[in-house]
Amino acid sequence: MGIARTHAVALLGLTGALVEVEADISAQLPGMILIGLPDAALSQATQRVRAAAANSGCPLTVHRLTINLSPAALPKHGAGFDLAIALACLAADSTISQGSVGKVVHFGELALDGRLRPTPGILPGVMTAARLGHTTVMVPIGNEAEARLVPDIRVIGVASLREAAIWHGADLPPIPVEPILAATGSSSLAAEPDLADVIGNDDAILALQIAAAGGHHVFLLGPPGAGKTMLAARLLGPPGAGKTMLAARLPGLLPDLDPVSSLEVSSLRSLSGLGLGDALITRPPWEAPHHTATAAAMVGGGNGQIRPGAASQASHGVLFLDEAPEFASPVLDALRQPLESGWISIHRANAVAHFPASFQLVMAANPCPCGQYGAADLSCTCPPNARRRYLARISGPLLDRIDIQLNVKRITAAQLRLAAGTTRVTSGSARNRVVRARGAAAERLQSTPWTLNSQVPGPWLRGAQVRLTPACTAGLDRALERGGITMRGYDRVLRIAWTLADYDGLTSPGADQVGQALYLRKGMTP
Repeated sequence: MGIARTHAVALLGLTGALVEVEADISAQLPGMILIGLPDAALSQATQRVRAAAANSGCPLTVHRLTINLSPAALPKHGAGFDLAIALACLAADSTISQGSVGKVVHFGELALDGRLRPTPGILPGVMTAARLGHTTVMVPIGNEAEARLVPDIRVIGVASLREAAIWHGADLPPIPVEPILAATGSSSLAAEPDLADVIGNDDAILALQIAAAGGHHVFLLGPPGAGKTMLAARLLGPPGAGKTMLAARLPGLLPDLDPVSSLEVSSLRSLSGLGLGDALITRPPWEAPHHTATAAAMVGGGNGQIRPGAASQASHGVLFLDEAPEFASPVLDALRQPLESGWISIHRANAVAHFPASFQLVMAANPCPCGQYGAADLSCTCPPNARRRYLARISGPLLDRIDIQLNVKRITAAQLRLAAGTTRVTSGSARNRVVRARGAAAERLQSTPWTLNSQVPGPWLRGAQVRLTPACTAGLDRALERGGITMRGYDRVLRIAWTLADYDGLTSPGADQVGQALYLRKGMTP
């Protein structure tokens, strides 16, 4: 009879906590009990572990086994504790070294034949173990490459429980097994059409370059076929699988992720159960949920384990809402708080999970239910009240948080002919200017907590240090006095004006930049 201890990690959002897994063998009635606030999937670990151990040639004791997950009050979710539980039980029975298992943090779900399945959340879990001072982790072989992305920690990849037991000192001959590998999707595309392919809508093309340079949110309004989806998708590089053909094949304007953002985006992808392969994600993510998405799908949640939603998965990238008025109003309004704070907090009775949500929102909408209002070739059949009600599905407070609001027109045959011999902006040249503009903003804001113009609060923009002259803001002041914009809109126009100045290589915006920023803010006229 004995007791043994090892460690695992419980994740709540992207934050992890170390869990001590204790196994005790006692001379009571045979059985196996798991305590310490496990969920349903974790409670079933007793059956998985016993079957996996027997099929691996190292069966568990027939005496009573009590497994405690400490701290007991911390909720624990999922099957990723299986390996730690199995090894703690074998160590308590002296099949393997108690000292060895006590020094290692274990991750992995067991199959009934003893093999280890890849487990979601390995990257944030290993980061937690390293942050708390542990130097060695054991993971399924399918997660080994992902775990090695965390520096300064020893990673041991094992394919089965028998292999893990042998590593910890079990006197067993090795038996090769076919490892269970993680499925990884392609993160790049073979061909990417260029921004120069877009004909017409020069204002919208410029608006998206400014949006990319300053991290501004965008609302594109126009009839079907005006290219709203194509324009919005061009804001990013190759998005993940399952996006529309246009969005999936368009080149990017945003710079690559910095190391901190790359690690955060990769952790969110790992937590969502998507494979990372052997490299961190370096391109900004693209999320385009369908308009039938629920609030939980948009901001995250779940009845058991709390999972990130589309808004969190789009952090440091773009969240694209096509046909925005078709989304349920509560779903759209759930984005208002993340747009301001950059974080999503999901509260449950016994836990609170925090997810990053520093995304760039791009919305596209038709001007009316039939979609033809404002189109030159077809007539709209919607009465004025129907048009107002349709766009009113997007609440005023949410719309007020969108920096750039612009109409997108259908291209005409004359525009198509005129564009045939003209030189248009390419993705490469636009992206270079975006990088330079972001560099200029970061240099100007280096003594502040912000790096992008879209992050700068209004009081700082109106402060004595960077306040623009009355001659520059005369038109903007008149719009505020007449009620054309709110105070929040006033500040957002100033942010866009500073981005325009950075994009044009100016040290500060003038009257032209402020006027152009006001147009980009108020250019949406249904």
